[in-house]
This record gives sequence, C-alpha cells and structure tokens, in this order.
Amino acid sequence: MSDAAWAGVAVAGVTGAYALASRRLASTPVSGAIVFTTAGVLLGPLCLDLISLDTEGGPLLTLLEAALMLVLFTDAMAVRPRELRTGGALPGRLLGFGLVLSIALGWLLAWPLLPGLTVWELALVGAVLAPTDAALGSSAIANPRVPVLVRQGLNVESGLNDGMVLPFFVLFLAAIPGTSYAEEGEAGTFWRALLLSTALGLVVGGGAGRLLRWSSGRGWITGEWRRLHVLAVAAASYGLAVATEGSGFIAAWVAGFAFAAAERGDAVAPVPEDDQIADLAEYLGSLLALLSLLVFGAVILGPTLEHLGWRLVVYAVLSLTVVRMVPVALSLAGSGLRPPTVAYIGWFGPRGLASIVLGLLIVEQHVPGVELIGRAVAVTVGLSVLLHGVSAVVLSDRYGRWYERAAERDPGLREGSGSPVLRRRRRLDLTGPPGG
Repeated sequence: MSDAAWAGVAVAGVTGAYALASRRLASTPVSGAIVFTTAGVLLGPLCLDLISLDTEGGPLLTLLEAALMLVLFTDAMAVRPRELRTGGALPGRLLGFGLVLSIALGWLLAWPLLPGLTVWELALVGAVLAPTDAALGSSAIANPRVPVLVRQGLNVESGLNDGMVLPFFVLFLAAIPGTSYAEEGEAGTFWRALLLSTALGLVVGGGAGRLLRWSSGRGWITGEWRRLHVLAVAAASYGLAVATEGSGFIAAWVAGFAFAAAERGDAVAPVPEDDQIADLAEYLGSLLALLSLLVFGAVILGPTLEHLGWRLVVYAVLSLTVVRMVPVALSLAGSGLRPPTVAYIGWFGPRGLASIVLGLLIVEQHVPGVELIGRAVAVTVGLSVLLHGVSAVVLSDRYGRWYERAAERDPGLREGSGSPVLRRRRRLDLTGPPGG
C-alpha cells in the first residue's frame, strides 16, 4: 500500500472521528481547527511523514486554493449591504480603517523582528496576516449570549476582509522583482489582476444569478440543482480569471457579491426563505478548510516547529494582539461601544485559511524571502488556532454574562442596537456551544 493511500486513509479517519464527536467537542476548548491542525502535524514529516509538500505538492495546493475559492464566494454571497450600515456601521469601521491599519502595523512591526526581508516582503507579511477567519473561534459568533451587533460585526468582517486584502497582496507582489506580477509591471497587474478579474466576477456572477432567478421563477430548476449551480458559478468565475492570467480569488469574491445581488431580485415566483442555495457550497468549503488546516499542520507548521526562534514567536504574539487590537480600538473610537466589547472584538481576530493560502501563493511566486515569510505565517496561524480555539467558549460565555448584566443596568446600551436577525453562515465548525 502506497504512502499516498495511507495518507488518504489517515485523513479520512481523522475526519470521521471528529464527525462522531463534533457536538460534544463544540462545548469544549477543543475546536475542529485544533484537532485537524494537530492531526496534520502528526501525519507530516515531523512525525509519521505520510503527507509532504514534496510528494503531493500539486494536489495539496489545489485543495487549498479550492477551499479559499469557495469560502470567498460564499462569504461574499452571505453579506447583505444593510449589514455594513447596521449598529453604527461596525463592519464598515473594522473594514474601512481597521484592516488598512492592521496591514500597516503588521508591516511596521515585522521590520525589526524579521531581519533580512526587503521592504515589500515585509509588506507581504502584513497583508498575508491581516485577514481573519471566524471559524477558528466559532463560539465567539455562535454563542447566543453575545449581542447580535457584535456577532454580526465579526461575521461580516471575517466574510469580507479576506477578499479586501487581495488587492494589497497583488500590488505588493508586483513590487518584488522576479514574481510573475513584477514581470507585468504595476500597470499590467492593476489591469489584469484587479480590473479584469473584477469585471469577470461581475459578469459571471451577475449573469448566472439572473439566469438562476429566471429559471427558478418558471419552475425549471430543482432545489438540488440550485445548490449545485452555486458551485458551478464559483468554479467558473475562478477558472475564467486564471485562464486569462488574472486573480481567480478576486474574481470569485466579486462573483459572490454579484451572484447574490442578482439572485435576490424580484423573481417571477417567490423563492422560499428557507431555500438556502449556498448551503452545499458553504459546507463543502468549510470541510475543505478543515482539511486545509490538516495540510497546514503537516507541510508548514510541523517543519517550522523544528526551526522555531524567539523573533518568530514574538512577532506572532504581536500579530494576534497589538496588530489586531490597536487598529480595532482606534476604528471603534466614538462608536459608543464599551471597553469589554472593544476588547472582545479585538481579541477575536483569528488567522486561518486566507493567510495559509496567500502564504503558499508566495511560494509559487518564488519570492526571495519566502522561507522566513512562511515561518512567520506558520507560527502566527498555529498560535491563533490554539489560543483562539481554546479561549472562544470561555470568553464568549464570560462576555455574554457581562453584557446581560450591563443591559439590565442600561437598556439603551449600544451593543443592543443590532438587527434581531443574524444570517448565520453554515460552517461545519460553527456549531457553537449547546443551545447556540
């Protein structure tokens, strides 16, 4: 039996075992991210050596890219424009000012701690580690004791910031000699990777959404095929952008917005509210994301643990605290939110799938400082998986109790101004504590 076959058996075994205990683990500090990342470290070169980037590099990269493509598309589909304006524009503050400041602060703090990198390679570190992944601290959003305004703000932020960081990532790559984007130049990169990919996403997503609305209104399509249609649109937008040498991720993200906007229009016959056409794509994307964390543990985190240094650890700690929490505090100044709420939002900015995939794209681009960049990303994401996973259940309960007491004393609390309806994205790891 080949090593690849044994690796497949091991991955299937980890997935099946976690599925059997998923509800029980949801109320404990042991998150799905921790389980799959730890399993990856054990299956990688550090221990059993069943999974490695050298032997299975192509398929593993395809898995990671497919996961991010689906997550970008479905996250964009899930966001309603009104959510960006709800409760003092909390998501708008976090995305419009907080994200840019996080990139800049991550860039600045990397300077003394990651010596040997050029100015644009340091900028890449800041961009790669800026997007958050709510699934790594799912109870922070799923716990019903947390006010809807906060849950909604974190939900929307994590759904959009991975797509919003892509233009920064592409432009920073274009400034580094030797990358494919540098060969095209900044003007060519701006045209092909940003403008062309955005246009393709709008055309494919918007057109497919209108066609689905038209077909649904005439009763031509079944519920099952509505869900499969979403997968086809996500894949088509990504593939078309890649075929034209653009950014498939930007195209998929934009296509998700365009598809949802077109599909939600006035149909000839109304679509039932409980017909969640993106649920199949969301479940598949979340499964691929968990498997991506297993791959991350095997081929990135495990080998990095053998070369761990104090500079990497310090930068990872600063990335999860100062780089995240200071921009959040500044962006929420004047919002009327209490300090415990600002601290809660600031802490729950876990790094996950987007950082992993963007880090691997740097490998494909042959960036000179890729080894050090990869280690910084590995340590930061690994530490985030552990700390945010362990703290999510405990801190969400503690914050929820604080909010309930504060709301009794002050019924007009800003935290209580959110919409009563929260659109919850379907994530295999987003089950929350019992009763959530």
